[in-house]
Amino acid sequence: MDYRPKPLFKERIEKLLTDRNDIKKFWIFSKKPLLRTIRCNTLKISPQELKKRLEKKWKIKQPFPEYPEIMQVASNLLPGELGKSREHILGYYYIQETASMMPILALKPSSQDILVDLCAAPGSKTTHACAVMENKGTIIANDVNLGRISILSSNLEKQGCSNVIITRHDGIVLCNKLKKLKFQASKILADVPCSGEGNIRSNLATLKMWNIKVINKLSRIQKKLASSALEILRPGGEMLYSTCTHAPEENELIIQHLLNNFNIKIEPITLPLKTRPGITEWEGQILSKELNRACRIYPQDNDTEGFFLCKIKKLE
Repeated sequence: MDYRPKPLFKERIEKLLTDRNDIKKFWIFSKKPLLRTIRCNTLKISPQELKKRLEKKWKIKQPFPEYPEIMQVASNLLPGELGKSREHILGYYYIQETASMMPILALKPSSQDILVDLCAAPGSKTTHACAVMENKGTIIANDVNLGRISILSSNLEKQGCSNVIITRHDGIVLCNKLKKLKFQASKILADVPCSGEGNIRSNLATLKMWNIKVINKLSRIQKKLASSALEILRPGGEMLYSTCTHAPEENELIIQHLLNNFNIKIEPITLPLKTRPGITEWEGQILSKELNRACRIYPQDNDTEGFFLCKIKKLE
């Protein structure tokens, strides 16, 4: 169905973008079908070998030379074809939208790290972290929902991930338990539940379901999740906060809350696609200039979904 944006949502996007042509492009791209993108699972196969196999049936593009594992399938596909291929069944690739791959590229976990993935299911970013870490180090992959944990577990097995401990807790409860045990993570991924404004392209019903009350409710949860996570991050460690929404209440205002309450700094992020700086003013509230180092990804800039990322370093 062709849902239309609610007036308040439209008004808020226009405040964020300001330029008329940019706003027009935003709505055009928000209703375009997404590109078909996959991530090569380097735990099982090299990008070169996977490309060679897939090019026997599809046209494959690698848009970022420095990240050959990120691939676009440029052929016309039958419904479900991408998920039914032999290579997918064998776990040689993971179907993942490009913007969703950016958090792990920004966080850069290594084989030496203890990484906590606070809201891990269905496992897109957890499996990506496993590949980047080469199945070394330790990942604690947490989720609260048993059904989602089942999917997470299945995806980890399929991708050949062996450095992961799965936990089932509310994220805040997990952090409190780990804090009592004096546990400290060197890296944390807080890819928190959000209103999903950036997911219009994959789910047009987002426009129908959009509600400012939901945004305000989620922002309260996000503050608690991010704050709890920082409590278990070791000094010198890094946390990547991310959402798939444009709402400042769920993005920059959460980071401002952390800046006000913790000894942290915002680290610059370098990504292979176009990003825009985080905003430093919203509805009369002046925010820290450090928020310029956060990254906003808009659909019209890279032909992707919308995303927000901020990398935080905990100081001594």
